[in-house]
Amino acid sequence: MEITYASPSLNELVEEDSTMRTTTRPLKIIPLQHPSTTSSSSSPSVSTPASLFLKWTSKLQRMTWIDWLDLFLPCSRWIRTYKWREYFQIDVMAGVTIGIMLVPQAMSYAKLAGLHPIYGLYSGFVPLFIYAIFGSSRQLAVGPVALVSLLVSNVLSGIVDSSDTELYTEMAILLALMVGILECTMGLLRLGWLIRFISHSVISGFTTASAIVIALSQAKYFLGYDIERSSKIVPLVKSIIQGADGFLWPPFVMGSIILAILLVMKHLGKSRKYLRFLRAAGPLTGVVLGTAIVKVFNPSSISLVGGIPQGLPKFSIPKEFGYATSLIPTAFLITGVAILESVGIAKALAAKNGYELDSNQELFGLGVANIFGSFFSAYPSTGSFSRSAVSHESGAKTGLAGVVTGIVMGCALLFLTPLFKYIPQCALAAIVISAVMGLVDFEEAIFLWRVDKKDFLLWIITSTTTLFLGIEIGVLIGVGVSLAFVIHESANPHIG
Repeated sequence: MEITYASPSLNELVEEDSTMRTTTRPLKIIPLQHPSTTSSSSSPSVSTPASLFLKWTSKLQRMTWIDWLDLFLPCSRWIRTYKWREYFQIDVMAGVTIGIMLVPQAMSYAKLAGLHPIYGLYSGFVPLFIYAIFGSSRQLAVGPVALVSLLVSNVLSGIVDSSDTELYTEMAILLALMVGILECTMGLLRLGWLIRFISHSVISGFTTASAIVIALSQAKYFLGYDIERSSKIVPLVKSIIQGADGFLWPPFVMGSIILAILLVMKHLGKSRKYLRFLRAAGPLTGVVLGTAIVKVFNPSSISLVGGIPQGLPKFSIPKEFGYATSLIPTAFLITGVAILESVGIAKALAAKNGYELDSNQELFGLGVANIFGSFFSAYPSTGSFSRSAVSHESGAKTGLAGVVTGIVMGCALLFLTPLFKYIPQCALAAIVISAVMGLVDFEEAIFLWRVDKKDFLLWIITSTTTLFLGIEIGVLIGVGVSLAFVIHESANPHIG
């Protein structure tokens, strides 16, 4: 009997936020040996708690002060060996490229989360600097992502009325603190190995369904009328149909044009190396084009972002701890997404760039970034697939690229926010839709049908339950069924 786990490659990275396509997957084969076939002479050694403790203490005794420094400050590894003449210009250019991509994406994802766009910019500011210090990946682009934004919106809208914007925002910030604490705890307890028990079919099915829900939730900015906020497909479609009398042509035409431009630029950027800059420039192009149309024609039927506060976020302690209990399930779910997405992409990037990555250190770095971010009005951040892929393609060598991206975000907060008030909402919606379209992976289902019917069933179960029962229930059912399959096959191995 064989258990197979899909292993992603960097060339298969797609947009937010969140999963990887796998059309040709190298398989890791783990033979399962039945206890009756093992003899005393060939029995595997079993590590007892005492032996593990002795091994751990022995390793600690051998560690030098440099090893301790690398353990607590992973950035020291690349700082000591930094090649200024070779790396500096490349890192700066990569950081600026990601910054140009992140500014409009951050505002778009904040709107998806039900927050004011400024909080997306805040989430793409402080966490980047902190992750550059404590994170172990040198190419991972951290910040707001679509899937986490949808989770925030779905949960908070069920707890608090979205009209109470102050409470809604405070709870989103509190959620960032809780996610950060969970990620740090899991990293310190070295629980990063848990990702091995989650089938790739579950991840693909979950992200495909989530992408469809995200795209439908943004339809209101194209159609010109409000639709029900939900993470289930039936209420969304029903709301869209019932509100059809309020349809407006101007936002639909503008949004469709911007979306088409974004998709074309993304395709050209992926398919032609000399045009790869178009992939990163797409979101900025959409925002600039939409703003220019608004300034020239001033269409009254197109809703705008409106005023955005100018300046850097101020330090403040998260509030509303009375709601912490109701946020615990979502905090665990977002932490799970961080494990599946960020650690997966970080490992692929590390392998591609020739350095080792500790998934536990990665979790700890993400956790510290979220904790510090919550003190500066950020909602939960994690690694972005699309921006990380562009970071690698831009040649980023070290975490300095992330620092440069943070500086770009700081400059945007200090000097550019007065210009953002003319950005049309449909332009931000187009950015979100173009980003998540890459997550819709029906080709994965076809591949699984041909290769492994069990994994195909997992994909169908996860995607269907996510679409019709909601994202929280969908991912729990998918993970539960996946673990059940693993346990069943481990307990009942096929004896060849």
